[in-house]
Amino acid sequence: MLFFLCAANVCDPFWNGTLLVQVLTAAFLAIVFIQSGLDKVNDRKGNLGWMRQHFANSPLRNAVPALLFLLTVMELASGILNLAAIIAVFFRSCNYWFFWGSLLSGLTFLALFFGQRMARDYAGAQGLTGYFILSLIGIWLSC
Repeated sequence: MLFFLCAANVCDPFWNGTLLVQVLTAAFLAIVFIQSGLDKVNDRKGNLGWMRQHFANSPLRNAVPALLFLLTVMELASGILNLAAIIAVFFRSCNYWFFWGSLLSGLTFLALFFGQRMARDYAGAQGLTGYFILSLIGIWLSC
């Protein structure tokens, strides 16, 4: 299997470890974004109500429906790209998609961070930092 790539009876632990971290990172991001995106699709009314209240005193208050749609698309695309990265590495031995999944995930976290800051939810914005760092690690490992 890919995690045990060996040549001349010597395994390359860096390659194996890097690939394993890429797969785990992509799996984590896929779970986060597919679940969150599907929740926004399945409970649009509830999410819209929460976001309207959350952004009631921010400059984004009039754009909430459009922003919810954009965020839903970004989250689902991020999750699907990360899932595609995992599938591609197992079936095609291709780790190209890890970069794009991690990049879009980072941009999605930046959008979420921007929204939290605009709503003056500084604790919520701070909570996104670890997720953003994980997406940066995914980008770094892909290069």
